[in-house]
Amino acid sequence: MIYVGNLDYTVTSDVLRALFEPYGAVTMAEVQVRSRTGQSRGFALVEMPNATEARAAIEGLNGQNHHDRPLTVNESRPRRTVRDLYTSGGWYGGGHG
Repeated sequence: MIYVGNLDYTVTSDVLRALFEPYGAVTMAEVQVRSRTGQSRGFALVEMPNATEARAAIEGLNGQNHHDRPLTVNESRPRRTVRDLYTSGGWYGGGHG
C-alpha cells in the first residue's frame, strides 16, 4: 500500500489513479474523505500489485509538484493507535530500568 500526502483538496480518486497508472497497474486509488462532509482529508492510499512498479511510482512521484503542492509519497505504515502508545511507553514511561 502506498501513502500519498499533501494532496490538493480538489484531487479525486480518478485523478489519483491517472497519476499512478504510467508506472504500472493500479488496483485501488482512494482519496480519503471526511465521513460527515465528504471533503477530502488531503491524503490517499494507492495499491499496486507489482512491488517493482510501486517502488518506481514512489521514487517518481515523491516530492513532485501536483496542483502546486509537493507530494509526499511513501510506503504506507500501519496507523498507530492509543493502545500502541501505552504499550510502547510512548506516553507514560518506557525506558525505565
